[in-house]
Amino acid sequence: MGPELRLLAIVLAVLAAVALAFGAQFQNQAVSTSREKHIQPKVSLSLRELINLLIKPRWVSGTSLMFLAMLLQLGALSLAPLIVVQPIGAIALVITSLLNARFTKTKLNRATMLAIGLSTFGVGGFVVTASQVAAQVELTDENLLRVLLLFVIILVSFAALFFIFGKKAQALTYILGAGVLYGFVATLAKVTIQRLYQMDYDILTLIAVVSMMGAVLLGGWFVQNAYASGPPDLVIAGLTVIDPIVAIAIAIGILGEAQQATLGSGSLFSAFGLLAICGVYLLSKVHPELRNRSKASVK
Repeated sequence: MGPELRLLAIVLAVLAAVALAFGAQFQNQAVSTSREKHIQPKVSLSLRELINLLIKPRWVSGTSLMFLAMLLQLGALSLAPLIVVQPIGAIALVITSLLNARFTKTKLNRATMLAIGLSTFGVGGFVVTASQVAAQVELTDENLLRVLLLFVIILVSFAALFFIFGKKAQALTYILGAGVLYGFVATLAKVTIQRLYQMDYDILTLIAVVSMMGAVLLGGWFVQNAYASGPPDLVIAGLTVIDPIVAIAIAIGILGEAQQATLGSGSLFSAFGLLAICGVYLLSKVHPELRNRSKASVK
C-alpha cells in the first residue's frame, strides 16, 4: 500500500476525530439538559430517559456526527493498518476540551493546555513512528477466532461485573467499558474489511459483523450513561486512551501488524503512547471544569 493511500487514511481519521468531538459535545449537552429537572440525579440513565433522548434535536445531531465519524473511521481502516489509524482519534480530546470550554465559558489554565499539548504531541509521534513499521497482514481464520473468543470473554466478564456491582457503577466504570468495547469495534471493523478484501465470505465474517454491531450498541449505551454524570472531556479522554490501547494490543498481539518493528522503533512508539496517556491523565486532574465539579460535590 502506497504512502498516498496511507496519508489519505490519516486525513480521514483526523476528520473522524473532528466529527467525534462535535458529536460528543452535542450528545453530552442533550443528556445533561435532560437531567437538570432531577433533584437527585443518579449515574445510570433509565429506559425512559434513553427513549426521550431520541426526540431531542441536539442529541440526534450528535448521534449523526458520531455515525459520520464511524464511516470516516471505516474508510481510514480500509486504507491503513489499525495501529496507524486508531490512535489519531485522540485528537478528539483536544477539540472536545476547547469546545466544552467555550460552551461552559470555562477558561483553560496553563496546566490544562500543557496536558492537551502532551497528548497531541504523543499521538502525533506515535502515528508517525507506527506508520513507518506497520504492515497489512493476511488475516487467518485462527486469528479471527482468537479475536472473537477474546470478545466473548470480555462480554461475559462485563455481564458478571454489572450483575454484581451494577448499582454502584460510576461514570469512570462506563467510560472504561465503552473504551474496551469501542476498541473491539475498531478491531472487528478492520478484520471484517480485510476478510472482504480476501474474498472470505463465510460464517466467521458474518459473526464478526454481528459482534461489531453489538459492540457499537452496547458501547453507545455505556457512553450515554457516562455523559449522565461527567463532562464530555472526561468521556472522550477515557475513550481516546482505552480504545486505542485495546485495539493496538489486539493488532500487535493477535493480528501481527507490527512484525517489522525493531526494538528501537517499538520502544519509541511505546514512549510516545505513554506520553499521550500521561497527557490525558494530567487533563483529568487539572481541567478547571472537572476541578470545579469536584469542589461543588464536596460542598
